[in-house]
Amino acid sequence: MAIDATFWVAVSFIIFFGALIYLKIPQKVTGMLDKMISDIKNEIDESEKLRTDAKTLLDNAQHKLDTAQSVSNQILEDAKKDSDKLIIELNDKFHKSSEIKKNLAENKISQMKEAAIKEIKDTSIKIAVDSVKKIITTSVDKSKLDAVFQKNLDETKVELRKINS
Repeated sequence: MAIDATFWVAVSFIIFFGALIYLKIPQKVTGMLDKMISDIKNEIDESEKLRTDAKTLLDNAQHKLDTAQSVSNQILEDAKKDSDKLIIELNDKFHKSSEIKKNLAENKISQMKEAAIKEIKDTSIKIAVDSVKKIITTSVDKSKLDAVFQKNLDETKVELRKINS
């Protein structure tokens, strides 16, 4: 039997895989993959927690908005009751004070609504930026990270200026 190149390729192939198994390379690769899977699961769990927190903040803001609406309705109802009692004596004064109270209540509601919306936007943007930053830092190499981060930061600033104006 003549030993040809195919035989030596087969021998080197067996030696190579034997060395891989001897050096426990498959176990190390499996360990690294398990660690990466665990890290990704942790990030997903953290993202889910952040999403839940954002939902809670949104619900709280909605509750505040609903409370402000009910307070506004209560103020209007009180003003109507007062107007029924004093309509004969203070008709002109009552109409002026009711209009002022209504405007103040509407201004208060609009201010509270704007503050709640701004708070939600700020918190959502912060959460989104932090999440994206974590995802990018774990999934993109350092040389590309700086360029992508700067580009996204500039785009985010432009979008925030559009939203705020």
